[in-house]
Amino acid sequence: MGQKVFGYVLMMDLYECDLDVMRSRKKLKQYVDELCRVIDMKKYGKTLISYFGLQKPHTKGYSLMQFIETSSITGHFSEHWRISYIDIFSCKPFDHRVAKRFTRQFFGAGRVTSRFIVR
Repeated sequence: MGQKVFGYVLMMDLYECDLDVMRSRKKLKQYVDELCRVIDMKKYGKTLISYFGLQKPHTKGYSLMQFIETSSITGHFSEHWRISYIDIFSCKPFDHRVAKRFTRQFFGAGRVTSRFIVR
């Protein structure tokens, strides 16, 4: 019997990101909207974006959560380290290379490390 695939996960750590993008609720919402178009995902509900983690410099910043019909997109942003941590999980296949390239360009990241996992 063949392996059953439940979903696909792209985990990205983006370094040297543009602080103006990381600090903008409007830009983060734009990122989610455009990413969903680029990888052909349908949003389910509104994008949740909160600014918190104020107790420590490296945890201060926005976090986002967007349900998509096939799972979710999450992001956490450390202004102190200028690092964005973004995960895309979907039961529907998507081109992880396109998602990574788009995300790197959107955040102006100098460097990206990523992992793509089939579950």
